[in-house]
Amino acid sequence: MSFTSMLHVFAVLFALSISCWLGGAALFTFVLTPKLFAACSRDMAGMIVGLLFPGYFRWGLICGAVALFCRLVLRGRFRSVSIAILLAMLLLTATQAFVIEPRAAKIKEQITSFETTPKDDPHRVRFRHLHGLSMIANLAVVIGGVVLIALSTLPGNKPSTTTDPTATTGQSIKPRS
Repeated sequence: MSFTSMLHVFAVLFALSISCWLGGAALFTFVLTPKLFAACSRDMAGMIVGLLFPGYFRWGLICGAVALFCRLVLRGRFRSVSIAILLAMLLLTATQAFVIEPRAAKIKEQITSFETTPKDDPHRVRFRHLHGLSMIANLAVVIGGVVLIALSTLPGNKPSTTTDPTATTGQSIKPRS
């Protein structure tokens, strides 16, 4: 496989990983979770979502790591901005996975039922705070994914498969014969 072909594979992997990350986050956030809370009791829906969180965060971390690696290899306009956005998205996802979610899960164990425990209960107040932070981080990741997709679709801004650092598109220009 030629070097140019390998770079093309990285460009495709970059697009796929961002699309899978954004699609997974959008599906989980805007479809799955609201449907669960509409169809199940609050306690049951919370338990199901809590069971899904570790896989959801691993999915984001894997997609983000692949996208970051590919973007580090590829050239193109907005490369530095894309890398910064990816790093921020990965940091937010890692914070959710390794800090916020474990703390929220511990607090959740102290709440016998969200349906019967008063809203001003100290555990519910702390849980609500962590849930709010997690929602903000999740929305920021979704917005970051949308921005990355938008940047990659702007004319002349595709990640380039050329080794020429001055090139700005993914297409090579061939002289006419």
